[in-house]
Amino acid sequence: MQRTLRITAALGLFAVLSVTVAGGAATPSFKNVIVLVVDGCGSAPTTVARWVKGAPLALDRMHLAGVRTYGAESIISDSAPAATAFACGHKTSDKFVGMLPDTVTIPGVAPSTPATRGRPVASVLDGARLSGRATGIVATSQVQHATPAAYTAHTPRRSAYDEIAEQQVYLGIDVVLGGGRRYLLPPSAGGTRTDGDDLVAVLRSRGTAVVETREAMLAAAGPRLWGAFAPNDMAHELDRPAAAPDQPSLAEMTRKAIEILAASPRGFFLMVEGSKADWAAHAHDPAGVVGDVLAFDAAVGVALDFAAARRDTLVLAFADHSTGGMSLGSHATDGTYAKLPAAALTAPLKAATITAEGVARLLAGPRDEAAIRRALARYGVADPTPEELTTVQHAADTDVAEVVGPMLSRRSAIGWTTSGHTGEDLFLYHVGLDQPLGMLENTGIAHLCAAALGFDLAEVTGRLFQPAAEAFAAAGATLAVDASDPANTVLVARRGGLVLEIPVSTSVMTVRMGDGRAERRQLDGVVVHNPLTDAYFVPRSALAPLLPAAPPPPSTDPHH
Repeated sequence: MQRTLRITAALGLFAVLSVTVAGGAATPSFKNVIVLVVDGCGSAPTTVARWVKGAPLALDRMHLAGVRTYGAESIISDSAPAATAFACGHKTSDKFVGMLPDTVTIPGVAPSTPATRGRPVASVLDGARLSGRATGIVATSQVQHATPAAYTAHTPRRSAYDEIAEQQVYLGIDVVLGGGRRYLLPPSAGGTRTDGDDLVAVLRSRGTAVVETREAMLAAAGPRLWGAFAPNDMAHELDRPAAAPDQPSLAEMTRKAIEILAASPRGFFLMVEGSKADWAAHAHDPAGVVGDVLAFDAAVGVALDFAAARRDTLVLAFADHSTGGMSLGSHATDGTYAKLPAAALTAPLKAATITAEGVARLLAGPRDEAAIRRALARYGVADPTPEELTTVQHAADTDVAEVVGPMLSRRSAIGWTTSGHTGEDLFLYHVGLDQPLGMLENTGIAHLCAAALGFDLAEVTGRLFQPAAEAFAAAGATLAVDASDPANTVLVARRGGLVLEIPVSTSVMTVRMGDGRAERRQLDGVVVHNPLTDAYFVPRSALAPLLPAAPPPPSTDPHH
């Protein structure tokens, strides 16, 4: 069958992809989709990384398109609305993950209404899971961070890591690898949870192996694996060998995730994020940026190697936004750029064996000049000026990375324009499609992935996020919210002697019958609270005990 991909741009503001085959019937075009995101990486970091590597990148093996990154409230996007766009297909408000916007100020973005304000929307991972595929997320940040959260959770507060962690655990993702262990555990076990839950115990009770080291990850056989390799974020790639040798690399996590997920007969969806290039760019740390971009590129190579010998895997790689306004060239090169040798860029960067964050780790607490000189030398700054030494000497521990990062940039050919994000269009790399993509909205990436896997995101949203008050009322039930324990809110639906108890942010339900019997049921999605409107949303499966039993299918026995 001839596969045809049709991209239709509406008003130049968003893209929708439809997949058809001969005869016009809709069909999944791919068994597997792998999405790789490098946080905060514009074209300059990729260019600099290629020079430092001194050879082509894995990204250079891919086809090239473009992606626009703005959100519903700003032409410069934060990670949360950007990820919601390419995970769920909707522009949204700052700090929102997996929800429609509160306020819309950018022309062309669908306006917010009282009915849509903060409503949860399904992600590509949700649709892939319901289609019977295995699912996975990999990140070098905490896995509750904005990009992985947009695929796996729904909240207007991207910093609500405990809530996001609970939704992720109960979602039933097959493979999760990254940081964020503390958000799974109560304070008595070194965690942050105030609801009394031990989510590591919940994971193990649901058949998921939980590991904390590289060696344990490599030895794990699946089919369900959660790697929690750091209390919060993982180490930068450049720092990892010395500071965190028990942590796996991004490429190793990607390879392990693919190994486990590829055993699924129905296929898989995997999202991989190289998270911390963004963190380094905020600190104007070019060594950290380059190290993490090259680590991300190695993960891209793993995905491409898997896809190379098959025709059933779509691979996409892109950045969510750019950070820092990094440039190859600065005011210091104004008079020399026409004769600038590669070594002027690469030599200082290659001299760095740790990141600015690594320098901050070495210099935590009291510090003398000798310790500062040793740490800076490892960062490639072997000739600090008296002013630089004084600045580091008096910097607060939390400011050391931001103070040190620009020192290496000044010794290279790197410039910066901001400590925040920038809003330029970015590259979209792809392998597996039969024709060019052109320029897409970031929302178009979600629709592309959904169509490639054979489902419609709006239909998945309807299945997973029914407005609870209206849905239970239509089924003849009353709904109450039991918030007697604010950390463990429970929806309680009643009809006659039947009582449904559904804890928020979970996918489990207790059904109590009038005769005293009770049973625990698994839902096909999590219960979500929208605090903007104080509304709750439940999967359609939560209504099943209130609906008439489906009639038995017609008999196929020829004797009846």
